[in-house]
Amino acid sequence: MNMNWNKLATFALCTAVTFGAGATLAQAADLKEVRFGVEASYAPFESKSPSGELQGFDIDVGNAVCAKLKVKCVWVENSFDGLIPALEARKFNAINSDMTITDQRRQAIDFTDPIYAIPNQMIAKKGSPLLPTAQSLKGKHVGVLQGTIQETYAKAKWAPAGVDVVPYQTQDQIYADLVSGRLDAAFQDAEAASKGFLNKPQGAGFAFAGPQVVDTKLLGEGVGYGVRKNDAALKAALNGALKDLKADGTIDRIAAKYFDVKVVLK
Repeated sequence: MNMNWNKLATFALCTAVTFGAGATLAQAADLKEVRFGVEASYAPFESKSPSGELQGFDIDVGNAVCAKLKVKCVWVENSFDGLIPALEARKFNAINSDMTITDQRRQAIDFTDPIYAIPNQMIAKKGSPLLPTAQSLKGKHVGVLQGTIQETYAKAKWAPAGVDVVPYQTQDQIYADLVSGRLDAAFQDAEAASKGFLNKPQGAGFAFAGPQVVDTKLLGEGVGYGVRKNDAALKAALNGALKDLKADGTIDRIAAKYFDVKVVLK
């Protein structure tokens, strides 16, 4: 059964105000749009079509959330490493850009419930003996997207052992330098590597290098929407919409368009 999300948001905000959250009832009642912050070069989650339109899994799910809430979706592009500062500066009111929930990020912002989880994996030239370990990568150049969990992990686990971890502002720049030979490997989530690079002509000479990298502390517990601390009304509304879209199979159907494995968390 569909719920009235504006009423839900108002109720959640009443509860939040009781405990000192800095918002007003009018803000909840007047929810007319959701402004999502996005870094648009991370296919298949978010990228641009040849005509310049935003596309991808996160975009489709975000639009479904807005439809469920009966609000307008507004997409604001931003570099990934600047998404949290821009959220805090109120450039937009939620991050929807394949951002994994981690304890480190929770120190600055809040998150909705996890929506999906994607494994993390390194890519290199086909036939490369490189593995995602400090010993194997010593003296090598590994590209990572600035502000990501992969950057955090690589700098914590690999850089101290002599691995040159190279941060980039966009994933497309990483792929370009991998092809040109300026990088020996790149570390990102597996679906982004597969759909955004390996399955395209540009990535024909490359493949996954070694097994998936697992580290709950540094690589997180799944992807959610980032919201400002104490923005209880919006968080409750987003969580309610996501729960309903999971229950009716909408998010699973969207995921099937983009992924070969089951990624949606129940």
